[in-house]
Amino acid sequence: MLDLPARPAPTAGRLALTYRQLADACPALTFSLVDGAPAVGRDWIPADRPTAAVERLVEGEAARIRDRHGLAPRPHVAASRLLHHYLWSSSLLISGVWYLERRVPLLPAGHLWIDAATGEFALRPGEWVPGDGAALREAVAARVGPVLAAFQPFVRRGPRALWGMATDDLLSGIWYLGRMLGEEDRAVATATALLPAGARPWTGPANFRREHGGWTRTRQGCCLYYAVDPANPCATCPRRA
Repeated sequence: MLDLPARPAPTAGRLALTYRQLADACPALTFSLVDGAPAVGRDWIPADRPTAAVERLVEGEAARIRDRHGLAPRPHVAASRLLHHYLWSSSLLISGVWYLERRVPLLPAGHLWIDAATGEFALRPGEWVPGDGAALREAVAARVGPVLAAFQPFVRRGPRALWGMATDDLLSGIWYLGRMLGEEDRAVATATALLPAGARPWTGPANFRREHGGWTRTRQGCCLYYAVDPANPCATCPRRA
């Protein structure tokens, strides 16, 4: 959900309205828009520079898992769950705008934060530029690349496995938005065209397929949700294959 005033701040302009539309369509995407820095009194961490605060972020995720699932996750499980949330949300904040407007929002350093306690994001809208799929891939890769490097020691996975997670979360964000808008076929086609084979560092292709009358795919990586809720593994979990 998105916490916005009744009228967007003048500096946000049309991009803020698009973010409002994105928030309305995607209840699983939790973020607020700010004009400057986020509100004081919360543990906001710059989302593009998490290196010094990964342990604090993982501790916050472990606490949320204990609250929701009644178990204490192993450190690499909590780190993997948080990384999935981080990748999915930060990618959708870029790809969602692109899907709706075919413009790529520019998120310079210091324009995106994450709250260690809640996992919510805060975003300061800037500019956006027209862009095709290649421009979107480049923008998202620039955003998530440093995050993958920061999390690698905590999730105990190699670079290719981490980029597999990033690929899954870029695709699944667009897929989710399309479903929420009632246009899943368009979203699947868009995601498939976005990540053809050989688009490095992404580990695509998307490999959507029809199964039981609906769209599905098998994730290239694993977010370890099965480790916190064994009875309800993800429908796209590679363990199902």
